[in-house]
Parts: sequence; C-alpha cells; structure tokens
Amino acid sequence: MSEQGFDEIRKKGLAVVFPGIGYHKDKPLLYYSIKLARTYGYEILNVEYHDMPSKIQGDKAMMKKAYDIAREQVLEQLDGVNFAEYDKVCFIGKSIGTILAAGYAAEHKLSPKQIWYTPLEATFSFEACSPQDVIAFIGDDDPWSVVEDVKKLAVKCNIMMPSYPHCNHSLESGDVTADIEVLRDVMKKTKEFMDTFD
Repeated sequence: MSEQGFDEIRKKGLAVVFPGIGYHKDKPLLYYSIKLARTYGYEILNVEYHDMPSKIQGDKAMMKKAYDIAREQVLEQLDGVNFAEYDKVCFIGKSIGTILAAGYAAEHKLSPKQIWYTPLEATFSFEACSPQDVIAFIGDDDPWSVVEDVKKLAVKCNIMMPSYPHCNHSLESGDVTADIEVLRDVMKKTKEFMDTFD
C-alpha cells in the first residue's frame, strides 16, 4: 500500500465524552456537541458511569466518592485506547465529567483539546492543559458550584468561560425560547473553538 494509502486509512480524530451524573450523551449540550464533533470527522467514544451515589450535591464527601467510582470506570473503559493513533483528540465533559476529563489528561500526560460544560471547582485543580486548549461554559445560577469561585479560577487559569445569566447547571433558565438561544450560542462558540484545532 502506498504511503498516501496509509494516510487515508489513519484515524484522524477522537472525541471522548465524559458525561455528568444524570446528564448523558442524549441531553442537549452533549447531544449537539457530539453531532458537531462528527461533522469534523471525529470518532466518538462515550464514557458511561454506573452505580453512582445519589444526593451528592453540596456534599463534598459524596462528591469525592462519586468521582472515585466514576474514575475507576473511566480507567477501565479507556484502557487500551491508543491516543497516539489519532491526529486530534478532544475531551468533552459535563459537570463531574469535566473533572474526570481534566484528571485523566493530567494522569496520562495527554494534551487534548477540552470542552467543559458547567465545570466544578475541582476541574481547575489539574494542570494538564494550556489555556488555548480549553473552553468552558457556566450558568450564573448554577447550584452545583460557587459560580464566582469558578469564574475566578477560569480567569486565574486564563481559560475562556462564557457565562449565561439566569441559567442553571444544565445552562437552562426555564424559558424555552431563551434556553434555545443559549444552546445556539454555546454551540456556536463550541464550533468556533473546534475551528481552531490543528
């Protein structure tokens, strides 16, 4: 086979999706970001979590337990993935998934592009990526975070993080028309970020 033939069959891109707890790949932010990644030719790998604790909001011990359980499942599901086979790698995370994505990248010394939907404070505790490799989004009424603290962390890390007034942890306000416009803006900015990938 010619060298060009090998180039043609080489895998070009991999997007790994790290969902939230209860916010899976068929929910709007992830559903449309997956569709968007596919338009760029990315192969999609959806991580799933099982047997997660409930009622973890505001409980640091339970959040840590949820993270530990999910981390073990992430390690198992990504075992054997050869990231070096891909020209481009993107991690797409939602909520606890943003912590898992950032943590996995740091632990495995990877430098993927990362898209963080509604990150938590702990997401910023890893130093796996440079600011130009990350974009994040948050709602000003997100009950899962101390929003001002998350904003300060994004500024400190020099990470672009648009915020949306009156929006919760799903980037929704309850006003369907307004929520569609927020989703449109988030996907527009996500697409603009993906446009910068080499």
